[in-house]
Amino acid sequence: MKTKLLAVAAITLLTLTNLHAMEKVTFQGNPVSIEGTMPAVGKTAPAFHLANADLKDVSIAEFGKTRKVLNIFVSIDTPVCDVSVRKFNEMVAKLPNTVVLGISNDLPFAQKRFCGAANIDKVTMLSSFRSPEFARSYGVAIPNGALKGLTTRAIVVLDENNKVIYSQRSSEITEEPDYQKVLDALKAPVKF
Repeated sequence: MKTKLLAVAAITLLTLTNLHAMEKVTFQGNPVSIEGTMPAVGKTAPAFHLANADLKDVSIAEFGKTRKVLNIFVSIDTPVCDVSVRKFNEMVAKLPNTVVLGISNDLPFAQKRFCGAANIDKVTMLSSFRSPEFARSYGVAIPNGALKGLTTRAIVVLDENNKVIYSQRSSEITEEPDYQKVLDALKAPVKF
């Protein structure tokens, strides 16, 4: 009897743990599982190495003591992602000491082609195609289904010391991020 109770307790604990680790968003109204946990406000952002347009791995540290807006999205070849990169390209030109990093699983060639065609010159595009751990450590990994291997839409804003000052994961992948909340976070005094 004691063994059965322990087994039931262990299964319950595993189920609750998996529910926490596997959150859901939607894509065109259909549920999509998300793996990982978004970095919490006040915590240091997880380190990463992502490929730039020249196929060189760059780390978060290479952006130095600037504020960073991580615009994480599904693919540059989708209308909503296209719009978000264009809007952040306009916004960053007005913000001092701030860099926007456009991050997706697209190949750097596709990102470079898009930026050239769209005259994107204020957003630094980075690809996570060689770094699947990035998506899990930022809570944006899509582990199964038709979008498996891609990332869901999210914004993570970091201060000059790479502490998270704002994070937002879109509940519907096809919706744009809340740009005003990003701007508000960048203008507000940091309180930690």
